[in-house]
Amino acid sequence: MAETQRRLRSGTVVLGGMGLLAAALTACSSEPDKRCVDRDSYELGKGYRVVSDKNCTSSGTTVHGAWYYGGKKKGSWAGGGSFTKPRTSSHGSGGGGVHRGGFGGGHKSSGG
Repeated sequence: MAETQRRLRSGTVVLGGMGLLAAALTACSSEPDKRCVDRDSYELGKGYRVVSDKNCTSSGTTVHGAWYYGGKKKGSWAGGGSFTKPRTSSHGSGGGGVHRGGFGGGHKSSGG
């Protein structure tokens, strides 16, 4: 009986740990948080009205849909974000990244 309880507890720990790992990986995805909003619906204090994604993916819709990145969604409104897609960088590919290449990293040195 004690053996069965011990197995159940360790199985729960493993499954709980896998859930945390999955949540962490999802949070670190390379695709930025985005939602489709009506560009013409801005209201002070509310933001932009969130609409169906089809308004951003197909032409000929009656709503002027645009992708809205970041920000916060409150009910059917989104604010505090931007229409500009944020840049994604992979581990130091930005301006101040890590230089690799051994001694000196490929930079010329002025030795005497």
